[in-house]
Amino acid sequence: MTSPILVTGGTGTLGRLVVPRLRDAGRDVRVLSRGRHQPGSGVEHVTGDLLTGAGVESAVAGAETVVHLAGGPKGDDEATRNLVRAASRAGVRHLVYISVIGADRVPLSWLRSKLDAERAIADSGLPWTTLRAAQFHDLAFTVVEKMAKLPVIPVPGGLRFQPVDVRDVAARLVDLTLDKPAGPVPDLAGPRVYGLAELARGYLRASGKRRPMLPVRMPGKAGRAYRAGANLTLDGADVGARTWEDFLAERLSPAR
Repeated sequence: MTSPILVTGGTGTLGRLVVPRLRDAGRDVRVLSRGRHQPGSGVEHVTGDLLTGAGVESAVAGAETVVHLAGGPKGDDEATRNLVRAASRAGVRHLVYISVIGADRVPLSWLRSKLDAERAIADSGLPWTTLRAAQFHDLAFTVVEKMAKLPVIPVPGGLRFQPVDVRDVAARLVDLTLDKPAGPVPDLAGPRVYGLAELARGYLRASGKRRPMLPVRMPGKAGRAYRAGANLTLDGADVGARTWEDFLAERLSPAR
């Protein structure tokens, strides 16, 4: 009998794809979340709070591998430190973390929190693997969908993105989880770089909408970092298979 793989954030956008893939690989899975869930499909659910540390030690107990997918707009660093402390005491043999491309280059507070979480894992003394991924298609879709509700779409000039399909990220994470600890691995980005205006135009075409666009300037250090492409990995990255156009065609299909 193998020890379960603990997945934090197993009920989120990424976790909902990672968990069944681990089950398909024949592994027992334990999901840590703040809410209560009914067990199903061979998955054990436990309740805990990474930010306070409540229930984390019992969730980690007996797990040799931990996949840390839980995240939010703030507090990722403290949540990760709580997880690391519990994992160290439990003797975890592999801690896998999902981070964001540009965490060390774009001066935004939530990215600094991601970078601090990366450092907490790297300095933990535990065997670890960290994958940085680009923004998911799902996030890009949410952004442009909200923008398209305005009478005029404001488009910050110079902003480029490499959106990646969450299924490609899930597949890569499962491969890494079932392999040996590898430290920092190559970034995972989508197959194309898009300006924000291109993403918005693709959404408008696919949804049959029309909106005028107004170029605007994103100010400050973050604006300069994005215009310089600090959120991109143009060389040395792994590339997902599904494009923004593929995602839109599926997401906005009449069958859905």
